[in-house]
Amino acid sequence: MTLNPADGAVLGALYGTDAMRAAMGERAFLAGMLEVEAALARAQARLGLIPAEAATAITAAAQVDALDLPALAAATRNTGYPVLGLVRQLSALAGPEAGRWTHWGATTQDIMDSALVLMLRDGLALLEADLDRTIAGLAARAEEYRGLVMAGRTHLQHALPVTFGYKCAVWLSPLLTMRERLAQLRPRVLRVQFGGAAGTLASLGDRGLEVTAELARELDLVEPDLPWHVTRDGFCEAVTWCGLLCGALSKLATDIMLLMQTEVAEVFEPHAPGRGGSSTMPQKRNPIACEYVLAQSRGVHALVPQMLAAMAQDHERGTGPWQAELLALPQAFALTHGALTQALTIAEGMTVDAARMQKNLDSTGGLIVAEAVMMGLAPVLGRGPAHDVVHHACDIALAEGIPLAEALARDAEVAQRLSAEEIARLTDPANYLGACLDFVDRVLARV
Repeated sequence: MTLNPADGAVLGALYGTDAMRAAMGERAFLAGMLEVEAALARAQARLGLIPAEAATAITAAAQVDALDLPALAAATRNTGYPVLGLVRQLSALAGPEAGRWTHWGATTQDIMDSALVLMLRDGLALLEADLDRTIAGLAARAEEYRGLVMAGRTHLQHALPVTFGYKCAVWLSPLLTMRERLAQLRPRVLRVQFGGAAGTLASLGDRGLEVTAELARELDLVEPDLPWHVTRDGFCEAVTWCGLLCGALSKLATDIMLLMQTEVAEVFEPHAPGRGGSSTMPQKRNPIACEYVLAQSRGVHALVPQMLAAMAQDHERGTGPWQAELLALPQAFALTHGALTQALTIAEGMTVDAARMQKNLDSTGGLIVAEAVMMGLAPVLGRGPAHDVVHHACDIALAEGIPLAEALARDAEVAQRLSAEEIARLTDPANYLGACLDFVDRVLARV
């Protein structure tokens, strides 16, 4: 029985991914805690703090399949945390001699936080792999359609001409920044947690820092400057990064969804038989991938404040905020990966209707380049009079349903200063792209 669609056998096909559920689910959490306990034993054995034979036995016993889950659930319900019950079972599995050295000098939060860090490492690797594929897909589209002219839109209205390659570059640029941010956050997030009961490692005397360093090496994690039991910026940064990534993906999904509208019909999600269909309208091809990018992104954005609020930890161990993180962190990663895989589908498989783009571009009879004509006349008429002349010509073009070039040619002031060829040049959208192509090239250079 599941409460969240992302964890369901059926709806889980739309929300989240199996790979992220495996990386961030409860089984991975239990396996991570066992891995940390085993690594701690090996680290302490190398430092001569516990017998080497004990570390070997503890490591051999640290298998998630060997756990009695109902008993562990009962112990967790009683104590409020899974670590005490897990350590008791691990100690019993390791045997009486080795078992007494389990969890030596550690505290519950050391084991849980370090296990979560191991999960985050796997989760971030999954996100990075699909982010790289999405970047590659959009980069290929930006290069392919670098010069394909289309209508740029502001306030959902035709504004000025752009290229579809430029539009792809606008989607691509923040994803490149997300990749940079991911590399930057890893050392801040992937840190071992080891502080003992109150973060002082007092139970290990003068050996605490040695154990921390050895444990970090054993787990291949960063050694922090001090235990971060109540400084939760690392986990919060990871989820906030997910929120930023989902925001960038939401921009892509929103644009594709609008471009798929029947009246626009310029770009489409990849299609397969039955995909995006309706139970009653056979003609429908709904923007399913876009919808699930947006839905899952909104889920992630709702979880970011929960992580931010959980930073208000009291004294040396939080009473509530720490526990609230577990409700947000795995779910944020699952939904982020779900949104990213849907966006990847779009990036790699979108279809582009160049003819429809041209038809829509021509639909206003050149009005989309009215600014170009105004700027062409401004040096000889002045900007204000040029604006008025072109505005009047636009009114005529709209009222009579004629091209802007024809309306301009009727104006005596324009006809005296611009030839028919010059008017045609100024009213050609392909001649008013500004730095579009340069911007595409600059973004592609970052790839």
